[in-house]
Amino acid sequence: MTGQQFYDWQTAGGAGDVALLVETLAKLDVPWCMIGGLAVNHWAEEPMATADVDLVVALGAVDETVAAMEAVGFVAERFEGSVNLKGHSKVSVQISTEEFYREFPGRSIPADIHGISMRVASLEDTLCGKVQAWRDPDRRRSKRQKDLTDILRLIEAHPEVEPALPPDVQQKINQA
Repeated sequence: MTGQQFYDWQTAGGAGDVALLVETLAKLDVPWCMIGGLAVNHWAEEPMATADVDLVVALGAVDETVAAMEAVGFVAERFEGSVNLKGHSKVSVQISTEEFYREFPGRSIPADIHGISMRVASLEDTLCGKVQAWRDPDRRRSKRQKDLTDILRLIEAHPEVEPALPPDVQQKINQA
């Protein structure tokens, strides 16, 4: 079973939705990149299945991106800080509109995640994004715990980034 087939099985057809997302973004020719769990999967030693697809697009391209995604069959719902898209699978796509992530696409790299070519945030940006998410007091405890696990996965695969962690995060991971 290929990585893409496994991901498709885990997400009830999610590989198709992600491939369509990436194809649509490529046609738009706007700066974008995956953040969150898919970016962690690129940088960590072992990928973990996730039905959440988090990404950021260039500041002025959010509305154009949402319209293009709706045109290919996704349903959009707007929230403060994000636009959520739902396709035909269990995959939940979230376009972040938070200022924190704005510069990530400019530093992103090409990657193959689950057999799908896409762009992911740099290692440093992926780590910063996970720290930001872990620090968010409004996130569910289970999500914050996963963020901490993702931080650990990143520093286990890339120990050279551990010294860049803020003291509160270093203290927390040393307790883990």
